[in-house]
Amino acid sequence: MTKMPKVADNKEFSRNLEKRTRRFAVRMIRLSTLLPNTSEGRVIRNQITKSGTSIGANYREANRSRSRADFKNKIKICENEASETQYWLEVIVEANMFPWEKAKSDYDECSELLAIFTSNR
Repeated sequence: MTKMPKVADNKEFSRNLEKRTRRFAVRMIRLSTLLPNTSEGRVIRNQITKSGTSIGANYREANRSRSRADFKNKIKICENEASETQYWLEVIVEANMFPWEKAKSDYDECSELLAIFTSNR
């Protein structure tokens, strides 16, 4: 049996991760609409929407980078944004704006994305 070349594996992985980060962005947008319409809720809605959608946008840019250094920089931004998104999920739960049971799957997905980006160092 012939094994696929690594480049093809990397391209498929990259396409799948782009889709995965885009789906995560949509999940964060949908979650944000469920937050209370208070001044605090609006601040957190804005923050989690920005960080949660930035992960995929920066990953897409990384895949189109012109140099290895640019790629690493974009991946570091993805890592930072994933970590920030985890923070906001924790705040939302601790502030009783959203129950842990409903936030857990998003938190777990964010943890997995963070692990992927930190493994690229």
